[in-house]
Amino acid sequence: MHAKRFIPSVPAVGMRNVKTALTVAVCAAVYYFIGRSPAFACIGAIFGMGTDMEDAYKNGGNRLYGTIIGGLVGMALFRIYICFVPDGHHTLLLAILALVGTIILIELCQMFWVGGVQPGGVVLCIILFNTPVTSYVPYALNRILDTAVGVLAALAVTYVFPRDWRNVWRERIHKYREKKHIQKA
Repeated sequence: MHAKRFIPSVPAVGMRNVKTALTVAVCAAVYYFIGRSPAFACIGAIFGMGTDMEDAYKNGGNRLYGTIIGGLVGMALFRIYICFVPDGHHTLLLAILALVGTIILIELCQMFWVGGVQPGGVVLCIILFNTPVTSYVPYALNRILDTAVGVLAALAVTYVFPRDWRNVWRERIHKYREKKHIQKA
């Protein structure tokens, strides 16, 4: 009796995968030429990609608004922390500030962008627990900027290559030509 061999099937590479990879490559190339690390822009691009503009807007918004809120709350709380602990070494006060910061983060995300809690919490914790005293502000601001670049890149690629992009572009070109024809008349 012969045993059946299990051969796993390879999933198809869909358009969303291609768009995500393209966006990451564009971010990495742009950052190469400006001499900055593309890490957070690429992460923003990956998190910001969606199956359509609505999905990309929601995903990108979660990442961007969370990063902005978490970064601002983290900077404010870390500034308070270094007033009490100027060299920034870890004390129990950080746990209390993390508690307060998480509550503030959740409340602000409830007001501005509900989906921002998780990415905002990541940024908040990195600033409080893993950023040197001398670089917490540049870190937070650069993280916000780089995330915005990645999310905007993902939105741009999603706009250029929407679902059923060939038909969408045919329609866009047709409407453009009609508009040009009407203007000539």
